[in-house]
Amino acid sequence: MNECGSELDVLLQKRLDKAAAKRFLKHLLRSNPMPRKIVTDQLRSYPAAKADIAELASIKHVFVKAVARVNNNRAENSHQPARRRERAMNGFRDPLRTQMFLSGFGPIRQHVALSRHRMTAQSHRTKLKARLAAWNRWTAIDAAKCTH
Repeated sequence: MNECGSELDVLLQKRLDKAAAKRFLKHLLRSNPMPRKIVTDQLRSYPAAKADIAELASIKHVFVKAVARVNNNRAENSHQPARRRERAMNGFRDPLRTQMFLSGFGPIRQHVALSRHRMTAQSHRTKLKARLAAWNRWTAIDAAKCTH
């Protein structure tokens, strides 16, 4: 998650060890700008992996305790939509296919999903219509073909 609450990436891994944490951090560094700070849970594999990556040596690392994670932590709450999508797509048995789907679907969902609790129904419909029109332009879908 970035400071705006947008999902940066999803990376599924079998283990939560140092090698997995290092792989995850390097994966994020390749595709995103350098962070000002890193916020993680208290899993000790993160600082061990961070110590092995020279680019992250000067970056502040903040640990969030379990109580804070439950109450107010965007990083922990960001996992919930991914888990919800995994549960809904029970047909995924292969971790590679699940990873491919979640990596591709995340940016699409962020474009279309709106925070409905913060706006009126009319405002929601207007914004959603504009976002879907942009999506149709990006994907070159002819509106005449999509009449229902």
